[in-house]
Amino acid sequence: MAIGTYGNKNRIESFRLASGGLAHALLNQRNFQIQIVVGIIALIAACFLNFSRIEWLILILTVGLVLASELINTVVEVVVDIAVKEQLLPDAKLAKDVAAAAVLLTSVFAVIIGAILFIPHF
Repeated sequence: MAIGTYGNKNRIESFRLASGGLAHALLNQRNFQIQIVVGIIALIAACFLNFSRIEWLILILTVGLVLASELINTVVEVVVDIAVKEQLLPDAKLAKDVAAAAVLLTSVFAVIIGAILFIPHF
């Protein structure tokens, strides 16, 4: 793609645009909002349970991975919707379903990791 109106002029502009994307997800994406709340609850619980340094690292990485996978899923959904212009194409549905499955799989493993991290503290 040629650099034009979509090209970033500098690093500050890149961060501004990325922040705008994050703000959009926070304000408009219900699943992302739920995952943020669950992540915050997990982080608060870790504070009260005096997690070790390695437990913190694992928890932060896990929360970040779930949130990042949800953002990527949102990108796939938007791009597919733009590409097919609201036509019902089997491959478009498959792309969206597989992206959603990636979030589901990431979330399932996050729950397993959460159980491994939290259960010993109770």
